[in-house]
Amino acid sequence: METITHKMQQDHQHCDDLFVQAEELIADAQWDKGLEAFTRFSVTLDHHLNMEEQVLFPEFEQQTGATAGPTQVMRSEHVQMRNLVADMQAAVEQENQDDYLGLSETLLIMMQQHNNKEENILYPMTDQALASHMSDLLTKMDQVA
Repeated sequence: METITHKMQQDHQHCDDLFVQAEELIADAQWDKGLEAFTRFSVTLDHHLNMEEQVLFPEFEQQTGATAGPTQVMRSEHVQMRNLVADMQAAVEQENQDDYLGLSETLLIMMQQHNNKEENILYPMTDQALASHMSDLLTKMDQVA
């Protein structure tokens, strides 16, 4: 049976791959392709965050009663990441390579730290707490727009 940890680690890797593609194109001043790649990354990241915020976190909180713990921290970090992505979007649209690459470095560090916490702490906790309805939960996550 697939686990939340496995599914979401794969999704993190997919986001990371798209992030690198966009950064390489923008660092090479390939603005049209860079914007396309950045948009793919942005949409994929947003979907990942929405799966957590709309399905995973509420299910975990309902099952455990823990609303002030790791999910609260992750939601706060999601806001910070979305703000950085919005600033990066503006930098790409303005073809401002220096701003983009600076923001990109900040987002990369934040995503690495965030993903580490999720993969080593939160996801294993969700796998344990939500094991009884894992299949339904994974289906709901797949259905998030």
